[in-house]
Amino acid sequence: MIKTTVYLPEELELRLDAESAATGVSKAELIRRGIAQLLDNSSRPKSTHPLPAFRSGRLVTAEEMDDAIYEHIKERSARR
Repeated sequence: MIKTTVYLPEELELRLDAESAATGVSKAELIRRGIAQLLDNSSRPKSTHPLPAFRSGRLVTAEEMDDAIYEHIKERSARR
């Protein structure tokens, strides 16, 4: 996991404390669940770009596969 700092308004912190105490679920877990729910229910279009498929008719070495994936990621990043 990666540590992230989040600043909450006092009212939200109090509600989070109460929910954590009532359910026995840690505040961190409640925050993770809330973020997951928000992202799962987002109306933003999900990525429709699958990872590249490699059908060259020949075996591809691990290094060639790594290079192709790196190039694909680099191209996608340049478009953002």
